[in-house]
Amino acid sequence: MRRLAPALLLTLGACEWFTDFKRTPMVTTWESDSILKVRGAPQGSVPTNGTAVSALQVSYMGMPATLDSVAALASNPTAMSAASLANGRKYYQINCAVCHGQAGAGDGTAAKYGMIPMPLTSDAAKGRSDGYIFAIMRNGRGAMPPYNRIEEMDRWDVVNYVRALQGQAAGVAFETGPLALPGVTGDKVPGATRLGPNRWAPHAGAPRPAAPAPSDSNAAAPQGAH
Repeated sequence: MRRLAPALLLTLGACEWFTDFKRTPMVTTWESDSILKVRGAPQGSVPTNGTAVSALQVSYMGMPATLDSVAALASNPTAMSAASLANGRKYYQINCAVCHGQAGAGDGTAAKYGMIPMPLTSDAAKGRSDGYIFAIMRNGRGAMPPYNRIEEMDRWDVVNYVRALQGQAAGVAFETGPLALPGVTGDKVPGATRLGPNRWAPHAGAPRPAAPAPSDSNAAAPQGAH
């Protein structure tokens, strides 16, 4: 009996026989099955990241085959419009122009200091799908790092802006170049997130709801000029 006592203590120590409500069963993001056997969370119940699929389905690695898989699953839900191009221009100028140039010709400032020119107006870039351009911003590839700091719905605006630089925005006016002098803030820079904690991303293809006016200190500030 004395020999069984240490083994019994070890066995009991490996289990939580008493709950104190500090560690409860948890279903992780995108988890489809668990010990709780719960169904998938309905739209709006958890913060999601727009239109891309989860990392469990598609990797975030910047590899050609991975980019192809994202491109096959992601389709552009944002129509070409002046508002989309204005928002896309803002994010393009902040994140992309330094390498790709003001008009997408690959002559950005970084190219003057040794960066390989990567024109977005080339035939190769024009032949890429919207989903592929989205994927390369999401995952990165080669010398280009991922730009997940651009939220996904805004990333589609950048895709539209790249298409406009490629001459594919017939009938929709847009501008190139910086929005303002360095140091200018306000609507010339991204605002607060539109995804949380009190707002969720819309369904793919759904029209964007107008951002409500903040009523208290916990309300998320609207972003962009949509």
